[in-house]
Amino acid sequence: MSSGNVTAAYSARAAEYTSLFGSISCTHPADQQLILAWARGLSGKVIDAGCGPGHWTDFLHSAGVSVEGVDLVQAFIKTARQHYPDAQFSVGSIERLPTADRSLAGILAWYSVIHTPPDAIDAVLDEFSRCIKPGGSLLLGFFEGPALEAFPHAVTPAYFWPVEEISARLRTAGFTVVSTHSRVDPGARPHAAIIARRAEL
Repeated sequence: MSSGNVTAAYSARAAEYTSLFGSISCTHPADQQLILAWARGLSGKVIDAGCGPGHWTDFLHSAGVSVEGVDLVQAFIKTARQHYPDAQFSVGSIERLPTADRSLAGILAWYSVIHTPPDAIDAVLDEFSRCIKPGGSLLLGFFEGPALEAFPHAVTPAYFWPVEEISARLRTAGFTVVSTHSRVDPGARPHAAIIARRAEL
C-alpha cells in the first residue's frame, strides 16, 4: 500500500475519523501517561509524525512541549488548525519530514506506520533516525501480533508487528530500544509501544 493510497483513503474518511477518534478523550489513559512522561524527558523540539486530527499534538503543546504536528492528509491538518489554533501543524510525509538532520529531541509516531508495508518501513525508520539528534528519542505505537501480517483495517490495510521484529529494525536504523509496552484491551486489537533512543555518534 503506497503512501498515496493511504493518503487518499484517509482523505475520503477524514471527517468520520475525526469524529470518532480525533479527541484526547478517545485515547487510553495509560497512553496519555506514557506519551506525556516520554515527552517531558526531552529537551527540544518534537514532531508528532502522522498527527492525524492533531489531538496528540495539542495534548503535548498544552503540557508545554515544543511540538509540531505533521500529516500528509490536508483535511486533517485543516481540521487540526481549526480545533487547536495555538498548536503548530504542517502538511508533510513521514517519509520525508520537514526538518533538518539531527534537529529533533524526539518523534512521536503513534500508529503512523501501521499502514507502511514491511518492505518500506526501514526507509521510514531511517528518516526518523536522520531527524533525531544523538541521544534523542522515538516513541512508536502500533498493533502487536505474534507474526508480521496484514489485516483489513477499517480505512485501509494495516499490519500487525511482533515487538521484537520492530525492535530489530529500530536497531538497524541506529536506535537503542529503551522500553517496550504491550496491552490488550477488551474488544480492541493488541497494542504495543516502543521507546527508542537515537544512538550517540
